[in-house]
Amino acid sequence: MSLLQVSGLSKSFGGLKAVDDVSFTLEAGQLLALLGPNGAGKSTTMKAVMGLLPRRQGQVTFRGQNIAALPPYKIAHMGMGFVPEDQRVFADLTVMENLDTGRQPPREGAPQWTPEKLFRLFPNLGEMPKRPGGQMSGGEQQMLTVSRTLMGNPHLVLLDEPSEGVAPVIVEQMANMILELKREGLSILLSEQNLHFAELVSDRAYVLEKGQIRFSGTIGELAKNETVRRAYLSV
Repeated sequence: MSLLQVSGLSKSFGGLKAVDDVSFTLEAGQLLALLGPNGAGKSTTMKAVMGLLPRRQGQVTFRGQNIAALPPYKIAHMGMGFVPEDQRVFADLTVMENLDTGRQPPREGAPQWTPEKLFRLFPNLGEMPKRPGGQMSGGEQQMLTVSRTLMGNPHLVLLDEPSEGVAPVIVEQMANMILELKREGLSILLSEQNLHFAELVSDRAYVLEKGQIRFSGTIGELAKNETVRRAYLSV
């Protein structure tokens, strides 16, 4: 049984379809990347899967259960975590207090996370456990947002544009972090514009353009497909 199955997912804004009949499957332990330019529908797809967008159409099955009609908090309680593109930390809370807000009990079959384990993954955070979130750099806030989500011990994490707007050195740290999460057995759905970044960490890829899937296959197959890369990924 697949961990996540999405079938016929559609979402419109003011009569314009931002996501149009999108379907894909994510297996346990896999990293699947949604690639495409700005406005392709990647983030809308992620938010629709997480239940953050009302009146969407289609079927979403997570761990064998239909979650298409569930609110986000119930989906989160089932073990799906979401890391938004804009780093949403609690500015007045310290690193440790931010982490505590995401804490959930351990889940059978999912990696378990503690602050100590996360500080090994993100040494920068380990050096500032008492620093308020509002006094951190954008890259540090991104790390904190990811860490807070992991404190929920999810089966699946949705990462929305983790490399967007952060320094190259942080992008490299993010890639290493994602590879470590995969080694822990975490499943990841990634939204990304940076093809090089996606190639470093992904198993499979779907290329979106104008809300529709234009390519699906392994990341290796995408690397060899010059037609798709030039048409939709500007490389």
